[in-house]
Amino acid sequence: MSNLTLALAILGGLVLAAVVAFNTVTSRRNAPRQPDAMDLDLSPDAERTSSSAGGVEPMLHVDPHQVPGHERHEPLFDPDLPAPGATPVPTAERRGGLDPLIDVIAPVSLDGLASGDAAIAAMPSTRRAGSKPVAIEGLNEHTGQWEPPVPGQRYSAFQVGVQLANRTGALNEIEYSEFVVKAQAFADAVNGALEFPEMLDEVARARELDQFASAHDAQLGFVLRALHAAWSPGYVQQNAARLGFVAGIIPGRMVLPTSEAGLPPILGLSFDTQAALADDPAQSAIRELSLSLDVPQVDRTEEPFRRMREAAATLAREMDGVVTDSDGQLLSEETMDAIGADLEQLYDTLESRDLAAGSPLARRLFS
Repeated sequence: MSNLTLALAILGGLVLAAVVAFNTVTSRRNAPRQPDAMDLDLSPDAERTSSSAGGVEPMLHVDPHQVPGHERHEPLFDPDLPAPGATPVPTAERRGGLDPLIDVIAPVSLDGLASGDAAIAAMPSTRRAGSKPVAIEGLNEHTGQWEPPVPGQRYSAFQVGVQLANRTGALNEIEYSEFVVKAQAFADAVNGALEFPEMLDEVARARELDQFASAHDAQLGFVLRALHAAWSPGYVQQNAARLGFVAGIIPGRMVLPTSEAGLPPILGLSFDTQAALADDPAQSAIRELSLSLDVPQVDRTEEPFRRMREAAATLAREMDGVVTDSDGQLLSEETMDAIGADLEQLYDTLESRDLAAGSPLARRLFS
């Protein structure tokens, strides 16, 4: 073999080795990042679902002059908007169960006492009128408190209610008529006399409440996008778990729970469900995930927006990503500050209407 042939062979080998090394480095660089070798408690955490969730939180465009949010009908956030309609929504007398602030309430009077067992047997098979929840409460003979009927208790009166509005819209005439049918059937079964409010008045009140709620609803969303290497599901879960997130009931979703069991989570974190369900999740490449906050569902004292902002910044730093809106526009500190200021005004407005964020009435109305 001549010197030239030998040199060419060596050169070819070096080129081949360089190509293999380059491909190896590129493959490693592009492979999804994997979690550190450590044990994580990612068992599913009980998470309350609502009709608004639908399994998907929309990621919303962020305008520096307008807080992003989920609107029922109109664009969100005009905190100075006056209470709609000439007739004010009546002041709530109760903060749990049926409440005149957000419910149509039809009283059922009795000649004597009725048992909780009889009331439960007379309950309608479905507790909805269209898209609106229907509830029945009894006045407990011993405690003097309104409560859902309980076996073994006796009641001196009942009341049947239907919610005036929720995120599907206002109570309409068809839904009110369905409510009347269900309530009358219950009253007949317990030998009670039922008194209904005027339908047109209640439907008008429902529209006013829905208009207020539509203008003061908010579901915020940030998108965290990978700058370079993609992430594996385990890598996302590990980093989120360090911030207190736990697995939700839907694959690809985690939640930051509140300190009180049974309440909606403070924040949601979600990524591609298919990546979470893949046969080999370690090879699934995730390039973006979303952080979401359902403002009316979470108590103001939990400081949900501050925690959302800090979680987004921490995840972006630790996972080599950036925080954007749904259109890929970077969210500046100034934009974040503007959102926070508008949220404070929103909280104040909701509290002024006895619908403070995170309260039982707010969670019902904004669901």
